[in-house]
Amino acid sequence: MKKYQYVTVLTIAGSDSGGGAGIQADLKTFASLGCFGTSAITAITVQNTVGVKDIHSIPVNIVAGQIRAVMDDLKPSAIKIGMVHSAELASAIANTLKDYRDVPVILDPVMVATSGDRLIQKETVEVLKKELFPLATLVTPNLDEAEILSGMEVRSPETMEEAAHLILQTGCNAVLVKGGHLKRDTLQDIYLDRMGTATTISSAYIDTNNTHGTGCTLSSAIASFVARGLPLAEAVLEAGKYVHQAIAEGSDVKTGEGNGPLNHFFDPQSQIKI
Repeated sequence: MKKYQYVTVLTIAGSDSGGGAGIQADLKTFASLGCFGTSAITAITVQNTVGVKDIHSIPVNIVAGQIRAVMDDLKPSAIKIGMVHSAELASAIANTLKDYRDVPVILDPVMVATSGDRLIQKETVEVLKKELFPLATLVTPNLDEAEILSGMEVRSPETMEEAAHLILQTGCNAVLVKGGHLKRDTLQDIYLDRMGTATTISSAYIDTNNTHGTGCTLSSAIASFVARGLPLAEAVLEAGKYVHQAIAEGSDVKTGEGNGPLNHFFDPQSQIKI
């Protein structure tokens, strides 16, 4: 009998009790794109579509233990990192992942929720930049996060590119600055890698409040496509197409009283081109 293996991906992120972002969105995305999802939970949030009410941290040694348990047994082909809310946790994750340097890391520096709630301690930012970013294959900040990371105002495609160059100096391999918060007819993301030439990725704006978990979903989709064997730049493009369609398919669905989630299971198999 022929044996085979699932394409496995690990998410290191917080749990969203509302199901639209964090670990829940990551696992939905992995499954939707044909990957076997595993997880290391960093925190439990008291959260719904309206906002974040509280955050309970998971002990750092337990987070590190979850990572090693998955990496040593299931051997993921890619890692997605989401909410890392404390300096101690950032250091622990970095120290753990140094033993698995051959596995691509997609880091979504989750700092501000769609609702506007701050999700990360201020002192954690510098530790992230110093210890985790150099391990990252790709970092995917939105505009608010790009401002925090670059120390400059980021409100146009031109300043997005400038911020990307500054963030790249932290030692990460590539940066994707997401422009969704500009809410123009045509949205633009800026992709920059070590080759030095920025690439603009455009998509049509979809008028909907159902965008909760968009950043989590995008980084997880990129990790999925990388795990399935696509080069990074191509994985970014394919993940963008998947997220855009997931937003479109969930744009008119009523889920909660605030910012609703994407439709992760819209039949995305057409997105997989490998």
